[in-house]
Amino acid sequence: MHKITVPKLHLLSEPVVLKIIDEARDVLQKVGVMVENEEALHLLSDHGLSVDRSKNTVRFSRDIIDTALKTVPKGIEVFDRAGKLSMNVGGQNVYFNPGSAALHLLDFHTNRSRKATTKDVRNFITLVDALPNFAAQSTGLIASDVPETISDRYRLYLALQFGRKPVITGTFSLDGFSAMKEMLVAVRGSEQALRERPLAIFDCCPSPPLKWSNLTCHDLMACAESGIPAELVSMPLTGATAPVTILGALVQLTAENLSGVVIHQLTKPGAPIIFGGSPAAFDMRTGTTPMGAVETMMIDSAYAQIGRQLGMPTHAYMALSDAKMLDAQAGFETGIGAALAALAGINVVSGPGMLDFESCQSLEKLVVDHEICGQVLRLRSGIFAHGEIFAADLYGDIYEGDFFLTSPNTLKLFRKEFYFPDPVIERRNLQDWLISGADSLLHRAHKRVENLLSSHKVEPLDSEVQNELDRIMTLSAKTA
Repeated sequence: MHKITVPKLHLLSEPVVLKIIDEARDVLQKVGVMVENEEALHLLSDHGLSVDRSKNTVRFSRDIIDTALKTVPKGIEVFDRAGKLSMNVGGQNVYFNPGSAALHLLDFHTNRSRKATTKDVRNFITLVDALPNFAAQSTGLIASDVPETISDRYRLYLALQFGRKPVITGTFSLDGFSAMKEMLVAVRGSEQALRERPLAIFDCCPSPPLKWSNLTCHDLMACAESGIPAELVSMPLTGATAPVTILGALVQLTAENLSGVVIHQLTKPGAPIIFGGSPAAFDMRTGTTPMGAVETMMIDSAYAQIGRQLGMPTHAYMALSDAKMLDAQAGFETGIGAALAALAGINVVSGPGMLDFESCQSLEKLVVDHEICGQVLRLRSGIFAHGEIFAADLYGDIYEGDFFLTSPNTLKLFRKEFYFPDPVIERRNLQDWLISGADSLLHRAHKRVENLLSSHKVEPLDSEVQNELDRIMTLSAKTA
């Protein structure tokens, strides 16, 4: 068996990609980036960069950018709780995980969003752990029943207990990273073991336009020092916090990410880092940031080409929707986004389950999106040749009783050729559907959620590890 096609999407020609990168370098050299973190300012100054202390802006030379890019790893291995490889982030590999940090949950019973509780977060973690098309967990919901000051580490505390997959996460406060790193070390066993087998990826977001806050710069440098993969998430909004054109927004995103690469690699050359973002084509009519807009998806797909040209793994927020409920808009925006992300070869795709401009998660949408991702991953895998003769069964006695349904080739290959979705996707004939109750997609999805939550079990952590997590979380809650 070998692939004969691997579908790919390229929105930009190579000369345009190179021009965007060149313009981004020019912006960094002539305009610079505001850096609010004192440690980073000293680091950059010590390496000969021009620092304007009156504005805390730094201008980046082309040489320092090139030097930093040379030390960036082209691929990153990320492992699950048991130390098993889950993701080889790089090349053309594509992995899906739910979107992170939603404030609300869409309640099935009221069909309205509400603040999430600890129980909701646990259910979310269990569900993601049970769905195989998601390669990673994410701290996808923020629990409203704990103090906001500890909500970042509390999400991870729950994710490490009730899920086995690696975690895409991030912090909300300066003291959050140290507590979260302690938890990861507790599960992995030592700092060295965590460095060798990363268990989490941390989002580090520059502020548009051209700024690194004290918090995100701190986290970026802390990730480098710890060997925890950092994920650059540049967020230009066209016409609002970035140039209005797609190409202009791509230049800004590239400049912000390149500045992050320099800070990160000067902190620790060779530390793992991902070229990513969460841009949006700002809607001038509504003042909103539609993640389901095709122009947003075009920016995402295009900057993946830029990241690959720079030799870096890539990330994007896609396969999500701006709809407020599980409706047709939620389906088509998520489906288009997932397909474009896979065809663009984006390595880490965050977004399934999300609604309402990344602010809401839905358990029912999560199981539907799992099936979207499954079919998209099948598309991405391409078409296979299973032998030198493509249609071997046509050479049998097809007029004398040889049937395709019972052919040895059919029995051997049909599961390799085709992706079979969970029952949440309706494929029965009309009569069977009517007899079984004529359930809507929403109700089928809810039944699937209930079934998985009642049946899926995750082996508990070792008691010593659990006690250490409890100690870290309790101490952090007392001192926050």
